[in-house]
Amino acid sequence: MVPDGDGPRARLRAADEAVERIGTSSNERAIWRELTTFLLRGPCDAAAVELTGGGPDGVSGRVAAAGDAAGLLDRADVGDLPDGRAASVHVVSVPLTGLGGGEVYGRLLAARAHVPFSTDETATLRFAARLACGHVGHARRLAATERIALDLQRALVAEPGRPHPNLEIASRYLPLGSRALVGGDWFETVRLHFGRTLLVVGDVMGHGLEAAVDMNVYRSVLRDVASTDLAPHRVLRRLDASAAAEDNRRPATCLIARVDPARGTAAYASAGHLPPAVFTADRPGELLDVPVGPPLGTGVGGYEAVALPFTADQTVLLYTDGLVERRGEDIDTSLARLAALRMTAGCGVADVVDAVCAGLDAQHAEDDVAVLAARLRLRPPPEAAAG
Repeated sequence: MVPDGDGPRARLRAADEAVERIGTSSNERAIWRELTTFLLRGPCDAAAVELTGGGPDGVSGRVAAAGDAAGLLDRADVGDLPDGRAASVHVVSVPLTGLGGGEVYGRLLAARAHVPFSTDETATLRFAARLACGHVGHARRLAATERIALDLQRALVAEPGRPHPNLEIASRYLPLGSRALVGGDWFETVRLHFGRTLLVVGDVMGHGLEAAVDMNVYRSVLRDVASTDLAPHRVLRRLDASAAAEDNRRPATCLIARVDPARGTAAYASAGHLPPAVFTADRPGELLDVPVGPPLGTGVGGYEAVALPFTADQTVLLYTDGLVERRGEDIDTSLARLAALRMTAGCGVADVVDAVCAGLDAQHAEDDVAVLAARLRLRPPPEAAAG
C-alpha cells in the first residue's frame, strides 16, 4: 500500500505487490480473501468484500474480511457515497464490477481509524479491486465451462444402453472433486443378437470439455461398430482406425466384454486398459488375464480377444484407472487392493459397486472414476413362473 505523499514510485511498488498477491487461485472466495489480506498489509485497519448476489455458490453479503471489520466497518455509515465518515472511522467504498463495468459483483470497503485515505492510497485501492475483479471474472468463466463439461459428461454416462433382460448391470460415475475439470471416463452397454450384450468402459486422455467431447465421439462410433456384431478385438480395431484418422482426436484406453449368457462365457479385449475383476461371494476378487493392446488412436492395432467362463455366481467389474490408482503407488499394489475385496453372500450388483467404491475410497480418488458391473440374471423354472 502507498504511504501518504510517497508519490508515483510507491504506487508502482504497491501495484507490483498486488499483482503478485492477488489472483494466485482460481477459487473466487480465495481471490476475495487475497484482496482484503493485501489491503490489510498497508495502512488499512480493515477491509471487506460484500457481494450483491451470484457470488461463489450463489452467496451474497460479506464473503471476505480482514482486520477489525466488525469493529470499524459495521460502525461506519458508508451509504452510497464513494467516501464516508462515521466518528473517527474513515471508509472508502469501491465498486466491484466485471471488465467493461457490465457485471456488478458488489463493493469493496476499506476502513481506517483517525486518518483519511490519501489520493494515492485510494488509487491503489481501486487498482487492487480491478485486479481482483479481473481474476474473479476469469474464475467464473472457468467455473461455467467446468459445469458445462460436467453436465455433458453426466448426461452421457448416466444412462448406459439397456442390456438384454438376462443380464443385471449397475454403474457409477464419480467426477474428481466438486469443481475439478472432468475427464473422458465413460461406459456403455449394447444389445447384440442371440441374447448377448456388449459391456464397454473407456477413458479418454486429458480433462476438460475437449476430453468430454472426444468421449462422446468414441461412444457414438462404438454404437455404430457394435451394430455389425464384430468380435470385441475387431471392434477395438475399428475404433482405433477411426480415431487415428482424425488428427485432433485424443487417445483413449478401452475395455470390451461380450457376454454370452447362453454359453456362460464372456469374451474380453483391451486397448491399453486395466484388467476386469470378478467377484464371487465370500471369496477374494480375481483379476482376469486379458491381452492388452495399444490405446485407441495410435493406428497400430494388434488387439486380441480371450473368452473366459462367466457363471451365475460371478459379478464382472469393469472400471477406469481412477478407481484404483494412487499417486506414488505401484499399479500392482493398487490392483491387489481391489482384488483383496470380498463380497458377502446375497450382494446384488449395485451392492458390489457400492462395496468396491467404499473399499477403495472412490469418493476421494485422484481422478475421475467410472465403474460398470454385470451379473447373469437367473430365470425361474417354468413351473415356478407359472405358480
